[in-house]
Amino acid sequence: MLKPHKLANDLLRLGINDTNNPILDNRNQLDIFLGKPFWIWDQDKHNEQFLKTVGQCCFNHIIGKPVKNNKEYPIFDYQELIYNAIENNYNIWILKARGIGVTTFLIRYLAWKILSSSELDNKSIFIISGTREEHANYIKEKLQELFDKRFPLLRLESKYTELWLKNTWIKVFPTRTIKDIRGYFEASYIFVDESDFYDESIQDELLTTISPYEEKSNCKIILCSTPNRPNGLMQRIEQDPNSKYCKLKLDYTYGLDKIYDRAEIEKKKLDPEFEREYNLKYLGKVGNVFTPSQIDQCIQLGNELTVDKIPVSLQHTIKSVGIDPGVSSSSTGIVVTEHIKTDEGEDKIRVIDCHLIDKGDPNEIVNLCWDIWKKYGYMNVIYYIDGSNRAMVNLLKIRWDESLDWDTSDVSTDTMHILPINFGNKGGENMLSHLHAFISKGYLAIDPKYDKLLTSLRTAYAKELSLDKEQTSYDDLIDSLQLALKAYEIK
Repeated sequence: MLKPHKLANDLLRLGINDTNNPILDNRNQLDIFLGKPFWIWDQDKHNEQFLKTVGQCCFNHIIGKPVKNNKEYPIFDYQELIYNAIENNYNIWILKARGIGVTTFLIRYLAWKILSSSELDNKSIFIISGTREEHANYIKEKLQELFDKRFPLLRLESKYTELWLKNTWIKVFPTRTIKDIRGYFEASYIFVDESDFYDESIQDELLTTISPYEEKSNCKIILCSTPNRPNGLMQRIEQDPNSKYCKLKLDYTYGLDKIYDRAEIEKKKLDPEFEREYNLKYLGKVGNVFTPSQIDQCIQLGNELTVDKIPVSLQHTIKSVGIDPGVSSSSTGIVVTEHIKTDEGEDKIRVIDCHLIDKGDPNEIVNLCWDIWKKYGYMNVIYYIDGSNRAMVNLLKIRWDESLDWDTSDVSTDTMHILPINFGNKGGENMLSHLHAFISKGYLAIDPKYDKLLTSLRTAYAKELSLDKEQTSYDDLIDSLQLALKAYEIK
């Protein structure tokens, strides 16, 4: 599948037979890789073999070692973990720190598998990467560029997002064309890059699209990503006790003093996204609604006003409960707040309870709300609930012996304890602005133990003043908090 190239004497004339460039004769240029190991992991044996073969000891010395920021790197010991996982399993899940070199490694590994034997002759490899064809083509070009330094005259047959290496067809799919994969009969490898950042609808379809290839053609499936938001594809697989995937986690510590400069990592630790990008925490991207300093201020107030230091007053303060009931597969969020005054006489709203219930039974949720009612003082507890879930509102009203003849346009704390709120007609935008005002003006205190609620605030992303729930982690909790704050006004 190679296009014609110049004769061997042209290659020799260009100096491709020195120690920096493998000796090439009149054979197919790529035959030099046949039978070569990917890398010799025993360093002493590797050094000995390197000298014996004039640098032709392994694939990575022949092709040239990886280069990052103009610096050449070896294949590191932690990358042997990746190598062994792929060699010994058909389903591989890799959660990795940003920039640790997994994508580069996998591109090289796949090239080696093609060139070192005839195993992948007339076979296919699929790579899924990015949402657009431009990014998919970038991955293909990175694979093609492996040969630029040592094989400058090699011409590989290539199309946009497609490449033929020896007799193997490599096709890169952007996520928006993921359904097209169903149209092929077989593949030997499917490599899915940064899978945790795909849209939720694509994540749901991904596994059902690629899994049949394992049965059709003994395909190896490699999922690799830096973590994104909670409950995404990578975390669901990680927490599945029956998952068929071999799981490998590579946080930044594996690359210290290797691919990472230790001093640079210390600087990165000041970045609000460090825990997600380097320490494998499912936190989601930092949003655009609140600044890190505003969230830190909430935490500082939460530490100062924790219920361990200032117990909840059962008689003299108002408690407001926000309820965002789940529908179908979503979770139910419940946030309880209390209005208090500090010793200096300042008004503060503190979160005193927080629940995220996955696919909860409606009657159990009603019982939990009733327990909150008893725990925090009966008559001075008010509930604000998303009025679009009429069934859930009615269940609560039945327990509180309130009329079922209600409308979201006519609610009053004078006659109700269960107040249904309309998120539509700009209601959601107004509540988000209301929440932003409470946080930016320093009124809201959140105990750091409510980490999921804090994550929802850190990742809160808005488009035209409306919360983008696709990008916001634990959006049910942020909606619950917005509802709870309906009880309070800023003068």
